[in-house]
Amino acid sequence: MKSYNSGYIFGITLVATLGGLLFGYDTAVISGAEQSIQHYLIEPLGLSAFAHGATVSSALIGCIIGGAISGLLSNRLGRKRTLQLAGLLFFTSALGSAFPEFLFFKRDEPSLSLLYMFNFYRIWGGIGVGLASAVTPTYISEISPKEIRGRLVSFNQFAIIFGMLVVYFVNWGIANGQTIEWINDIGWRYMFASEAIPAGLFFTLLFLVPESPRYLALKKKDDLALNVLEKINISKERAKVILDEINFTLSGVAKSRIFSYGKKVIIIGILLSVFQQFVGINVVLYYAPRIFESMGVARDASMLQTIVMGFVNVVFTVLAILTVDKWGRKPLLITGSIGMAVGMIAISILSYLNIFSILTLVFIIIFTASFMMSWGPICWVYISELFPNKIRGQSVAIAVAFQWLANFIISSTYPGMMEFSSTFTYGFYGAMALLSAIFVWRMVPETKGKSLEEIEQIWKS
Repeated sequence: MKSYNSGYIFGITLVATLGGLLFGYDTAVISGAEQSIQHYLIEPLGLSAFAHGATVSSALIGCIIGGAISGLLSNRLGRKRTLQLAGLLFFTSALGSAFPEFLFFKRDEPSLSLLYMFNFYRIWGGIGVGLASAVTPTYISEISPKEIRGRLVSFNQFAIIFGMLVVYFVNWGIANGQTIEWINDIGWRYMFASEAIPAGLFFTLLFLVPESPRYLALKKKDDLALNVLEKINISKERAKVILDEINFTLSGVAKSRIFSYGKKVIIIGILLSVFQQFVGINVVLYYAPRIFESMGVARDASMLQTIVMGFVNVVFTVLAILTVDKWGRKPLLITGSIGMAVGMIAISILSYLNIFSILTLVFIIIFTASFMMSWGPICWVYISELFPNKIRGQSVAIAVAFQWLANFIISSTYPGMMEFSSTFTYGFYGAMALLSAIFVWRMVPETKGKSLEEIEQIWKS
């Protein structure tokens, strides 16, 4: 018999995961627009491949900032209000990225100043992504019963991938049947502006969900925390027991420091984040149309193949959601690492042999499917549940900031690495996948079926 209110919990999770959807939407919208940005701003100014890569990845600078300050804001404002702030950043960035020349510049005159404004708005939205990427899984983890916590946090990854799939459709729908000239002049603007719709919805619906009970307990608001826990749990007695466990772990919180539980838990969180990016997943997501075009596929068809890849991502993320609380976190991560290594090493070999065919697409799908059933959702599950209550806000902020820093390094260096050697580039990502398997096997504890307070005992012991 269930001891929790499923409908209430899933309703809260659905609203919260709109932050994940916007995370995916904002980071993937550039895949349809990056060649137009190159044509509109990079090439007329005679800038290098590095400038192109940095512009495509500029939002990641904001993600690093947002991730780094997420702990401070979520501890000061609360999880809920921080997510609402992220929603406002998403909304204004969407419109600013679509029309960076608004008020200041002429549309037909590319300039460094206009390029700076475009990057400013992308960084502005990136701060929202950084906040949402850290606070959404934390919020979901803190309101979730231990029996389904992995599944509910994994829903956030599903929302991220679904947001990417939605924007792939939006980008394809905008570009379909249009001339390259129209896409390079107008179409890319519609792609960015479309994000304002889900951003406005996210901000509004957040008024309907409660604050995290663990945050409320952290702020000594036990009555409010107990009220939320009673709505989540069918039994009032169970709610009281959970609140007592939370308060026990929060005793002495004012004196708590980031390394109160040792350095190992922080290092594991950072390495989980870094490996999730160093395997090269966002290279595939950001540059998917360009990768497919390198196989000789037309631009419209390349966007359509990106949609197919998006469907694969959704299917295998659902697989992770269905198995994370049954099979455990570690088996999924290790299996996914092996699959990613196979995919990337095969792509590296095909590149060395100068073979670009349907076989390349098959191994790209093997790589992305392996990631989506493992490191995509499970990394966020671990980041949201590994850290003790006292230091969760700061620790998640550190882990997420490192994740976005690693993302920026990998994404911004991709064009230059490809100019040097595509064989080396994909081989490097494959090697990182193999190292990630060894890291999980040797260092990462299993947390399946444990409450957040029980996980904390791992680090105390």
